[in-house]
Amino acid sequence: MKVAVTGIWLAFALAQVTAAAHAQAPAPVTAAQSGLVVVESAHPFAETERRLLQAIEAAGLKVAARIDHEANAKSVALQLPPTVVLLFGNPRAGTVLMQHQRSIGIDLPLKMLIWEADGKIKLAYNDPVYLARRHGVADSMPVLAQVSQALQKFAEAATKK
Repeated sequence: MKVAVTGIWLAFALAQVTAAAHAQAPAPVTAAQSGLVVVESAHPFAETERRLLQAIEAAGLKVAARIDHEANAKSVALQLPPTVVLLFGNPRAGTVLMQHQRSIGIDLPLKMLIWEADGKIKLAYNDPVYLARRHGVADSMPVLAQVSQALQKFAEAATKK
């Protein structure tokens, strides 16, 4: 009898802990809350990427790296729809930010992600003001407004008709 009561008590306690854990689970983070700006493209994947590269280079920036996640997935016999990250930057802007807080270097150079999902092409990037807050950099720095405007311009050039 003692074993049965202990078993019932244990089952009840586990149910309470599980219910409490589910009740306290955080709500999913939206793109805006995470500092992620997501834009849907009016163009196919390759055209979106081409237009983004063109906009970045027209602004005098260089692409530091192109990461093809689809190709990487294929290299280990896995499937992934087209997914590419472009890393690029401007040492003048990035250095100013890192002079204020070196940890922001983990988020530099800047990057933009293009991916295909459910027949739609999307482009995403980190909001520079969010990154500044994340690293304790004053979000009133003029360079942040300049970087924000540039990223928005690149996104629009890549995705709009």
